[in-house]
Amino acid sequence: MREVAGKSQGGGSPCAACKLLRRRCAEDCVFAPYFPADQPHKFASVHKVFGASNVNKLLQELPVQHRSDAVSSLVYEANARVRDPVYGCVGAISSLQQQVDALQTQLAIAQAYR
Repeated sequence: MREVAGKSQGGGSPCAACKLLRRRCAEDCVFAPYFPADQPHKFASVHKVFGASNVNKLLQELPVQHRSDAVSSLVYEANARVRDPVYGCVGAISSLQQQVDALQTQLAIAQAYR
């Protein structure tokens, strides 16, 4: 039995990925360490945007030490794509850049009147 974030996987409940995909969660499940059963929304959004098969291939190709960061990026991008299907993260970055530009302009104006 393997321990994942304080919860046991394998003999108990399946990880969020296996639960959503309605399959048995094997001991060597590549999803289990990154998609715990108590966080089903993470895998649901990643699966909706990228597909389970593509995520599985990506994780299998990455060294274990890089998988956690990859999953974090996939979850972030998937959530951004769910909110903004056309631009995803780029839309959020663009919006933030516009805000920074506007604030810099306001700051320059305020400093000019000193």
